[in-house]
Formats: sequence, C-alpha cells, structure tokens
Amino acid sequence: MQCRQSPLQNLATRFRFLLVGWLVLSFPIPAGAAPSGPTEVVRNFYGVLLDLMQHAAALGPKGRYEKLEPVVRGTFDVPFMARLSVGPTWTRLTAEQKRRAVQAYTRYVAAIYATRFDDYAGEQFQVLGEQQIKHGTLIKTHIIKSNGEPVSINYVVHDNDIAWQIRDIYLSGSISELATRRSDFATILRSSGIDGLIASLNKKADDLQG
Repeated sequence: MQCRQSPLQNLATRFRFLLVGWLVLSFPIPAGAAPSGPTEVVRNFYGVLLDLMQHAAALGPKGRYEKLEPVVRGTFDVPFMARLSVGPTWTRLTAEQKRRAVQAYTRYVAAIYATRFDDYAGEQFQVLGEQQIKHGTLIKTHIIKSNGEPVSINYVVHDNDIAWQIRDIYLSGSISELATRRSDFATILRSSGIDGLIASLNKKADDLQG
C-alpha cells in the first residue's frame, strides 16, 4: 500500500531524480578559485559536489550538509529564488519573515543536495556551452549517468551586481525548479501560511540530516 506524499516529499523526489549520483568534472578548475563568469559558477559548484561525493561516507549526512550550506548561499541567488517560489504572498511579508524564509529555503536546498550526493560511481558532467537569454545566461550541460544515459540539465545564471549566481535549474531543458517549487509551496501557503511553510522547510532540512 502506498502512502500519499506531501508536497515537500514530492519535491524531494523530483530533486532525487535531478540530482542523485552523477558527476565528474570534464573541466576541473583549481580548488578555491573564484568564479569569473557564469560557466565557472556551475563548474565550481559541481567541483564541490564531486568532492562531497568522493568523501560522502566519511562526512555523513550532517557533515555533507555543513560543507554545502555556505556553498549554496554563495552559489545560488537564494533571496530571489525564495521570493519567486513564495509568489505574491512575498509582498505582504515582514522583513523578519522574509529573512526566515530565505534562511529556511537555503537550509532545505543544502540538505537536499547533501542527502542526494551520497555516493560516486564514475559519472560524467559535461558543459556544452552558454546562451544569452532575456534574464541572464543559460548554461547547458549534460550529466552522463554510470549507464551512459545523458540527462540534460540547464542552469540560469545571473549577474546580480554582487556575483554571478544561479537563479533556476531546468531539467530536460524545460522543467523549471522554481516553477515546481512555487506550485508545491502554494499548497502549504494556502493551508498554513508563511510560518507553516518556513516550519515545513526547516523540519525537512533537519530530517534529511538525520
């Protein structure tokens, strides 16, 4: 008998399909090098994930989360992503609610990555190129899974006057993670409001760390 999944569990399942177990850098860059453009943002992020996967067992879920959380804050434009994922409700939030929402969103994304990148089996990551789009730069990539199957993952990277940061991820070239989250979050917002969403994200992040 199957149990019905909550919106957050459904989102985590989609993240698992998107993220589980596939990475090797085709174009490695020196550790600690600062991104100089949109492509380097993606390469740097995957470099961290590759190292995480190679040391996943030693780090454990909590250690992987602690390694990733500051990387997520620096690599993703989390305030922008949180605002778009919450939707129109965002304009009615207090400054403190916005701060807590961004913090919870960051913790949740970091915990998802830390949980999914828990092994390495020689997968490959390929950068295919850049394409200028209306609201940033689209970085096209293929993830080659261990069975040779390619998965198309594209990243929208934007220069927000502070740094180049990722604002959205597209699975199979067309499925926006922001749009998916916005749909899932809307259900929780309708039933429990922003405080309920923040609590749900924080609980999920805690649960994923064991």
